[in-house]
Amino acid sequence: MPRSNAAQQSAARPLLWLAALLALYLCAPFIASVPQLGAADWPNVDWHATWSAVGVSVASASVASLVILLGGVPLGYFLARSNSRKVALLGFVVQLPLALPPLTSGILLLFLLGPYSWVGKITGGMLTDSFAGIVLAEIFVAAPFLIIAAKSAFTAVDPVLDDVAATLGHHAGSRFFRVMLPVAWPAIRAGLALAWLRAFGEFGATVMVAYHPYSLPVYTYVVFGGQGLPAMMPLLLPTLAIAIVCAALSIYSLRQKVALEQTENGEDALEPGTDLTASRGETSDLRLAFHLRRRLGAFDLDIAWAPATRRLAIIGPSGSGKSLALRLIAGLESDASSSVRLGATELSTLPPERRQIGYMPQDYGLFPHMTVAQQLAFPVDADAASARYWLDHLGLAQLVARLPHQLSFGQRQRVALARALTRHSEMLLFDEPFAALDTPRRRRLQQSLRALQREIAAVTIIVTHDPDEAALLADEVLVVEQGRVLQAGFIDAVFERPASMRVAELLGLHNVGEGLMAAPGHVEIGNGLVIRTGESGAATPAGQRVMWRVSSHAVVISPDGAYAGMVDAVELRRGERYVRVNIAGVRFDIANEDARLREGNRCRVNLDAFGVSVWNLNSRPREPAS
Repeated sequence: MPRSNAAQQSAARPLLWLAALLALYLCAPFIASVPQLGAADWPNVDWHATWSAVGVSVASASVASLVILLGGVPLGYFLARSNSRKVALLGFVVQLPLALPPLTSGILLLFLLGPYSWVGKITGGMLTDSFAGIVLAEIFVAAPFLIIAAKSAFTAVDPVLDDVAATLGHHAGSRFFRVMLPVAWPAIRAGLALAWLRAFGEFGATVMVAYHPYSLPVYTYVVFGGQGLPAMMPLLLPTLAIAIVCAALSIYSLRQKVALEQTENGEDALEPGTDLTASRGETSDLRLAFHLRRRLGAFDLDIAWAPATRRLAIIGPSGSGKSLALRLIAGLESDASSSVRLGATELSTLPPERRQIGYMPQDYGLFPHMTVAQQLAFPVDADAASARYWLDHLGLAQLVARLPHQLSFGQRQRVALARALTRHSEMLLFDEPFAALDTPRRRRLQQSLRALQREIAAVTIIVTHDPDEAALLADEVLVVEQGRVLQAGFIDAVFERPASMRVAELLGLHNVGEGLMAAPGHVEIGNGLVIRTGESGAATPAGQRVMWRVSSHAVVISPDGAYAGMVDAVELRRGERYVRVNIAGVRFDIANEDARLREGNRCRVNLDAFGVSVWNLNSRPREPAS
């Protein structure tokens, strides 16, 4: 290990020298100016003219920066949000002043604003050799600094925050001023400081457009031409002081993050002793029904579902369209041919801010600039009494002053839930809420959410690729792939009788396969292996293609078993020992704690007919009445 560290230090030394050389060069002019303090011609300084020039530069830079702020922030937002080629071209053009020599910028401005231009003739030449001319020149050369900063800042803001704000009842303007702008503001503030400093120090464009009144850079040039280098130091001091202040402001946005110490005693779950047996509000008879259509490039989503219960899950592989379905339900994506109905309300005709829906992405979409108290007060129709109830009920009362980065993942989940529940949301949408967590924490949060589901009357939809999660948090499940429904129904029915082998694979089921009825009550499951079935196969005619499933409890290893088998593998699953037995090429997984059974061992196996069920291939099982 020491040798490795030494090698790393050796490899980094050339980089260190290069960095040191450039840093030394950048610092050297400031160091060289220190001896000039004593050599400056202080007695002959015209302080009145100097401070007048400083005042002109400060005032013009401030006015220019205000104009740039008012127009540059919306322009940066527009450039960040649009994918249009025309907008991209606009973004390129507005950055061109950065690449132009300042004198060239001044000449271009004279073509537009000079006394003989059409604008100059209309204004009587008032836009040149005037304070207005200085401001216009500074706007042209300094605006790109803010525009680029704003565009980068808005691009870096997670768009899911805008989505969440929409589902909390805020229209586009409110979302911009209350979410997007505050989150992007630290970077915009740094860009504004740089734009102000660039405007304050602008010489080339200013001297072409407005030689009078003197700005500080122009006055410095005039004094240098008349008095030489000894007169420069008094003029440089205000510039250096202002530059230092602006540079400090440009990096002020870096905030020290508060470290969060997370405990291992289950802090992600609800607080010990929390009573989740009380009912909050009257039980609602809301039922969800939807038919979702959306085409995105080559992907085509077309799924319909009318579940009979409130706890729902959508399961499928990555890219199957399950998250897109959730966004369509929330109104964050739109398609005129889609319909979403909740109870008697047709949601598809409403914008997301009016759907009374709580939408929670993977990280729950908490606004990074808001405390817990502010998060709960943010929904348009937030109920203060309900907020206090959920703060106490979910163990958040001691966290109201914390920002999201000061919360654990479980605490964030509870804050997002409380925020949605303060507006009495009729439906809660969870998009892969536990995908990024380790297994112990995921289990704790799943149990926490399951406890809350028993209390609230809202419809909950969990989008997941984890079948265990779907089984725990839902009463009904929709299985989708490539934008189409593979199967839908009650959890027990779908897990016990998947409609196809692909559904069984997505649900992680074992001891399932396709077969052919050899005779009523007997099914061939592969390689000529025929086994007896339970009552489900007694009335199924010979020759019928079916799906079959063998309960793990029906597979019994016994010295006098009817079938010869071999142990293919031994696995541990959540602390339980599972043995995979191969019978005539068909594999069965069974829970077995017999340590004598090891991989490669031969064994005898009985298959209990009562644990063997069959059903028609590609048919959906009949769902029980609600």
